[in-house]
Amino acid sequence: MAKILVIDDEKSIRKTLREILEYEKYQVDEAADGAEGLSLIEKNKYDIILCDIKMPKIDGIEVLEKIMSSAIDTPVVMISGHGNIETAVEAVKKGAFDFISKPLDLNRLLVTIRNAMDKSTLVTETKVLKKKVNKTYDIIGESKAIIQIKEMIERVAPTDARVLVTGGNGSGKELVARWLHEKSSRANAPLIEVNCAAIPSELIESELFGHEKGAFTSAINQRKGKFEQAEGGTLFMDEIGDMSLSAQAKVLRALQENKITRVGGEKEIKVNVRVVAATNKDLQKEIEKGNFREDLYHRLSVILIHVPSLNERKDDIPILAEHFLNQLCEEHGMPKKSFTKEAIKELQKINWTGNIREFRNVVERLIILCDKSISDKDVTAYANKGK
Repeated sequence: MAKILVIDDEKSIRKTLREILEYEKYQVDEAADGAEGLSLIEKNKYDIILCDIKMPKIDGIEVLEKIMSSAIDTPVVMISGHGNIETAVEAVKKGAFDFISKPLDLNRLLVTIRNAMDKSTLVTETKVLKKKVNKTYDIIGESKAIIQIKEMIERVAPTDARVLVTGGNGSGKELVARWLHEKSSRANAPLIEVNCAAIPSELIESELFGHEKGAFTSAINQRKGKFEQAEGGTLFMDEIGDMSLSAQAKVLRALQENKITRVGGEKEIKVNVRVVAATNKDLQKEIEKGNFREDLYHRLSVILIHVPSLNERKDDIPILAEHFLNQLCEEHGMPKKSFTKEAIKELQKINWTGNIREFRNVVERLIILCDKSISDKDVTAYANKGK
């Protein structure tokens, strides 16, 4: 049952609202002035707050300002007399969900409350989803290398410095890129990812810079590339060591001039993008072989972050095991399971060539196939399948 707080100094208004709302199956609390209302808000969680504007002690605008400054997500609907509609409009600008004029219109009141309830539900759902996303993308570990990476992210993220992330497949390079974006001033703009190894060399330029209609046989429409899609945000170029030399030259120009040209086009387009690149290759060796441009390497590697393999951070395996265990049991709707100490030791003996990605897959296999307590024998039986 949704809970509504009514703040109004007129007893007759509070009584009318209570009768209407309780008939509609809402739970109602009352406050005779702003001070009492704020006290109730501190003690209780409300789905909607109905607040009169003109009140003694603390008026409705001050109540609203205090609610907004407290970062409470509850929608606030202001109740206004005919003489203070301008004040009500000002209240909406300050964060009120809506306002209702006196004398109260029953239909308008109920519609406004339903709309406010919808907003409240969406806010809650968004918070839950964000929590799930943040859980999914946590950088888990307490080893020295992981602590250093977290400290580096905290220091580097607020800047626009380009970052080159190195490490083996499945080690978590994309997590570093994501957190560099999330902790930057660009967090509200897009994070656009492109896997340079997954795109054929003849299409990589179109993918990155876009193309004009008719630029090639299958270009039936104009298309924006990843640089334009990431405008104002971050472009994460994964496996950049697999990019063709011709595409490297264009990326270098884009980084030097902050401008791109679509394939088949002549117009220069300004772009405001932070580039984070990642590779599993030794780019210094690729430069020696002539496969990677040295000038591009220096452009990309203002900051270097190396992500260690799981074999280099086996002390983190107990924490990672617990993290994935909780996450996967929740995802599969299973009761909470646990690893025995012997099982953890067995997991630490394994050669994790696929790093974190392989480790997560093994944990998932174990929670599906094993009983509530996962033993060392279970790990021996199921963890090495396919190795």
